[in-house]
Amino acid sequence: MFENYWGNLHVRTALEGMIARERIPQTMLFAGLEGLGKATLARRFAARLLGAVEKIEHDDLSLPENSSAIAAREKLPADKRNDDPLVFASHPDFLTFPPDGPLRQLSIPQMRLLKERAQYRPLKGTRRVFLIDQADRAGEQAANSLLKTLEEPPDHLILIMTAENVYDLLPTIRSRSVILNFSPLPNEEMQDFARVRQLENAERRIALSGGSPGVAASLDIDQYQKRRASMLALLKTGAGAASYASWLPVSEALGRSKSEKLELHLKLLYDLLRDITVLREGGTGIRNFDLRNDLSALSSRVSRPWIIEAVKGVDEIAGLLRRNIQKSIALDGLLMRMRSAN
Repeated sequence: MFENYWGNLHVRTALEGMIARERIPQTMLFAGLEGLGKATLARRFAARLLGAVEKIEHDDLSLPENSSAIAAREKLPADKRNDDPLVFASHPDFLTFPPDGPLRQLSIPQMRLLKERAQYRPLKGTRRVFLIDQADRAGEQAANSLLKTLEEPPDHLILIMTAENVYDLLPTIRSRSVILNFSPLPNEEMQDFARVRQLENAERRIALSGGSPGVAASLDIDQYQKRRASMLALLKTGAGAASYASWLPVSEALGRSKSEKLELHLKLLYDLLRDITVLREGGTGIRNFDLRNDLSALSSRVSRPWIIEAVKGVDEIAGLLRRNIQKSIALDGLLMRMRSAN
């Protein structure tokens, strides 16, 4: 079933059953963490329905030409991006709508284009498949525009959405979707994946990936370590284990860097806070095992209410990402919040 795909057998089995019974839901939502292969499986599923797998695979956003095109659009003014909404369509009956712009959001013009293209009949066969990648990145107006298509989709259209957090989607979108939940891969499957892909530093990649093969394969370990060091410095200062003066050069460096996205640092904060929680509660299964001494020292210094307050602070910043909040201001505010809670 779906060759060269790793993990989530329950999802693959469900999709195979849909194909075998010829009962394909018109709207599906693939939900799960980054790197679990949601978009990959959507393309493989579409290829089973439409054929021409080599064309459909050209829509893979991780391909260098596609990732370069997305990155180049970040430099364009909003009006130019809106005049030419981002869509990939290597196959005439398979379209991919990915997040666009510096904030990586699905835009209103993209959803209007989706509604317009949805009316076109298939050029071959009886179906068209649209992939809306990271649908939870649609703002309220874009989501409402998408909802109009979901309410009355043409008979020939199958919509597949992916999302990391389904609760960032409108309840009316969730209620119109068949939701398939993707789970992180167990360690044994991750080891098999790393062995077949011949990944360097496999043990480290597996530990840091959280069961996501896509993360394990694409992780830039050097860049990861630099970002993680910055967030560890933040936590040490916020816990009172380091002086505020030690954080200042880190904050200034982050503020100067235009390429370093705040979202990437928040994910590392979540991971570090998770490990601190595990160690504080007497557990051993941490992801950042090479930082065990630092994290153990922090876990013995902070309280459970401190961890809860820190997580709430990260959650609030994550909720403001779509408003283009400034990195250094957001992280400085989080630091002061943690110091107050200590």
